[in-house]
Amino acid sequence: MTSFMEAVQPPLFPTSTMGALALGLAAVVVIVLVHVAMNAFGRRGFPPSPASLPVIGHLHLLRPPVHRTFHELAERLGPLMHVLLGSTHCVVASSADVAAELIRSHEAKILDRPLTVVTRQFAYDSAGFVFAPYGPHWRFVKRLCMSELLGPRTVEQLRPVRRVGLVSLLGSVLHAAPRTVDLTRELIRMSNTSIIRMAASTVPGTVTEEAHELVKVVAELIGAFNADDYIALCRGWDLQGLRRRAADVHRRFDALLEEIIKHKEEARAAKKKELEVDGAGGGGSGKDLLDILLDKAEDGAAAVKLRRDNIKAIIIDVVTAGSDTSAAMVEWMLAELMNHSEALRKVRDEIDGVVGRDRIAGEADLPSLPYLQAAYKETLRLRPAAPIAHRQSTEEIHIRGYRVPAQAAVFFNLWSIGRDPAYWDAPLEFRPERFLAGGGSEGLEPRGQHFQFMPFGSGRRGCPGMGLALQSVPAVVAALVQCFDWECSTGWMEIDMEEGDGLVCARKHPLLLHAHPRLTPFPPLL
Repeated sequence: MTSFMEAVQPPLFPTSTMGALALGLAAVVVIVLVHVAMNAFGRRGFPPSPASLPVIGHLHLLRPPVHRTFHELAERLGPLMHVLLGSTHCVVASSADVAAELIRSHEAKILDRPLTVVTRQFAYDSAGFVFAPYGPHWRFVKRLCMSELLGPRTVEQLRPVRRVGLVSLLGSVLHAAPRTVDLTRELIRMSNTSIIRMAASTVPGTVTEEAHELVKVVAELIGAFNADDYIALCRGWDLQGLRRRAADVHRRFDALLEEIIKHKEEARAAKKKELEVDGAGGGGSGKDLLDILLDKAEDGAAAVKLRRDNIKAIIIDVVTAGSDTSAAMVEWMLAELMNHSEALRKVRDEIDGVVGRDRIAGEADLPSLPYLQAAYKETLRLRPAAPIAHRQSTEEIHIRGYRVPAQAAVFFNLWSIGRDPAYWDAPLEFRPERFLAGGGSEGLEPRGQHFQFMPFGSGRRGCPGMGLALQSVPAVVAALVQCFDWECSTGWMEIDMEEGDGLVCARKHPLLLHAHPRLTPFPPLL
């Protein structure tokens, strides 16, 4: 018999609420069934893929750092796999063989790069180089980068600018010794200042400081995951506020670039007037990257006319791509050497034998320091600064019996490729000797011709700044190793090698070290 209390107590949910819940449950069931049907039929022919969820696809599987997640999935699914990031189709290449097939046979169909909501703002709607679609403008700027902006002659010509940055770094460390040095912070500051001065050598110090802060924020925004880019239901809502933040930072950066360009134009006008008065020839020496771009903008015979937005976008491309990556590589290389004492000893003995102890090693010494360069190559293999290279398909691709749809993101997991056991003996070990005479990888260069070793990417979308990176990074490490004995401030025997997340794969935790000068007397910094 029903008790009095049970008789007077209302149902837990009113009838109307029960109906709404039933409808909601039915809707969920329909969505799941449709999703299962799409998995079974709509994606037939795609590369192997893990089970996905409605709306978000495989986003729930991704954990930072993403290149490690892709690596773990590839170990289960194979070196070519399909991943659905929200509603965006992606394929991931995780072996040298798959990467070689994609680039050799299908590169003409994957020459674009995905343009996100944030990158579109900083690229001035693809007016720059890194995110510009393949076409006449991209080809023109590519030639400009390879022959002039970041070509060997310009890299050599701007070596004094980088040397000033290195001297400033050594001076800061020497001043702090033997107290704890936040080497991460010092390296980022040196790298940012050097690349900004290479872009525009005449800017005032206050502008350089502001640019340093903005570059840091731009890198964070570009590397952040934005639901707008992947989940169709979120597009246009800016739920994370990244679009608003990017717009604000872009306005500030644009105003700063205008100040830099106007300052440069005034300096060029004054120099031109001075030359006219003196009757001297123009000459091409002493030009920074902005000089080169302004020369091209003024060249009426140029194949492509560079506008103001093009110049700004290219400067942002160069500064953001070349700053944090260089700092991260110096930090990874020094950390690897400190964790491998025998390799550190060999590098230091080589520098002492070639350079001596009465001057500081520099970029000109690199050809005479083969073990140092081998250690750098090994660091690039294990710790590429940009562990995933991004492309986008413009047409459907058929590879290894699978299809890749048009407008799919194509990811090359460079981190996995550098650890491919089919090509590397003891792939997880730090062994610089593998790149020396008699080693298994003797003669291998990181310039993209060898698909098992392409830390700067490969093909027509390979990094145009690799020549600069191959010069600047090992020279900084050489000076740090030559000038100081380093020890971990935490007292640990080894430095932790945990990776952070983002577009640039830097160490997760700051590198805090004690520095002890090892050269007596210390060589002159200038």
